Amino acid sequence: MKKNLKVNTILNMIKTGSNIIFPLITIPYVLRILSADNVGKVDFGNSFVSYFSLIASLGISTYAIRECAKVRDDRKKLDRLASQIFSINICTTIIAYVLMAISLVVFRKLDSYRSLIIIQSTVILFTTVGADWINTAMEDFVYITLRSVLFQILSLGLMFLFVKTPDDYMKYALITVLSSSGSSISNIIYRKKYCKMRFTWDIPWKTHMVPILFLFVMSLSQTVFNSADITMLGLIKGNYAVGIYSTAAKIEKILNQLIASIVYVLMPRLSYMFDIEDYDNINILLRKVLAVFVTIGFPCCAGATVMAKEIVLIVGGENYVGATLVLQILLLSTFFSLVGGSFLGNIVLLPSGNEKKFMIICCISTVINVIANAILIPVFGVYAAAATTAFSSLIILILLLFSIDERIKITKIPQLFVAPSIGCIIMSICCYYLKKMFVSLIMRTAICVILGIIVYMSIQIILKNELLEEIIGKTIKKLKKG
Repeated sequence: MKKNLKVNTILNMIKTGSNIIFPLITIPYVLRILSADNVGKVDFGNSFVSYFSLIASLGISTYAIRECAKVRDDRKKLDRLASQIFSINICTTIIAYVLMAISLVVFRKLDSYRSLIIIQSTVILFTTVGADWINTAMEDFVYITLRSVLFQILSLGLMFLFVKTPDDYMKYALITVLSSSGSSISNIIYRKKYCKMRFTWDIPWKTHMVPILFLFVMSLSQTVFNSADITMLGLIKGNYAVGIYSTAAKIEKILNQLIASIVYVLMPRLSYMFDIEDYDNINILLRKVLAVFVTIGFPCCAGATVMAKEIVLIVGGENYVGATLVLQILLLSTFFSLVGGSFLGNIVLLPSGNEKKFMIICCISTVINVIANAILIPVFGVYAAAATTAFSSLIILILLLFSIDERIKITKIPQLFVAPSIGCIIMSICCYYLKKMFVSLIMRTAICVILGIIVYMSIQIILKNELLEEIIGKTIKKLKKG
């Protein structure tokens, strides 16, 4: 089965586009309807559930995508492998729910969150039953994209219908669950197209569990890394601090989703290429991917940093203006993670089977993050949470640079950074001074975005950005043929 990588990328970019557009509609609406306190409650509940979701998933999704991609052309092997991984996931999900039930009984401080957590935790069950990893392994991004957009539209309609007062935060939580759970339920029927997935005890536990546990520890560290700041803010500073911080984090997450679209498309393809040791084509593909990351990711981070206050005001309003500096600090973290965790980690180390190296690096950075949060959050609050995240992302980047296989040889790397870096600097200076000329929030934001894009793209053309030249060259050739 051969899939078109360009088509898959476009489809997943559409899916990612919807993941960006819909939050841009829902987040401002929810932030204005719900108070910062209630937003904090919902996000604290999600943060708590994420730890048990991690226990249930156990790094299985990444492992399943990688391994199923290798045998996707052999139906019998795929049926057997998918059933074994699915069965392991069922067992881990049961364990997760047992541990969560114990936690809700033991920790009395969670009493006020119990109903909310129970609602949010249903995502764990539906994610396991849905086994969406099989669709990614088969590179079926047509189905993934259409399904995702459909349930996002449905959840958007329900949001406007039922979330109308600050007390509707429970309804909001339920609708967000429906958005993701609906997609998972639809998978139960659709996946029969590729394999027969059933529960079985005939599992070579050692074969599967060793790499899965490595990925679990890595996922655990990443989850703690991403959730510890919100959890610790909630316990130390309260729901309001969580509401302010999570507002900035949600905006920053939108940029990360853009990058994730590339990661998920490439994971099965690179896993297959590493399996057959096709390093010549691997290095060519990795260079192109890095060029995309830098050319698109850098200006997004730079532009959002300059326009952070405007973005926060548009998304959340005056009540959330305190999230501005938090967002700017978190965008620095995104800048580091573009080349670090996203590229070197998820696109280079994981598909090549080097999950042990990535696990160790993630654990080191997470320990640093948690310790720094514990020391600094009581004193500096939300700003400390953001700063420790940025610093830990930098640590990941540095450690990953020394962990890459010697067979990975991406040529002329500095050339990929020159044009985007200069373009970002000039664009940021222009936007910084230009936005002072307009009083209207919408007007100065729109003008700065448009001018920023024009300035950045002009610099890329002048400096002959490698990626842009390739795209323009291919477009001209197609037009001539047409």
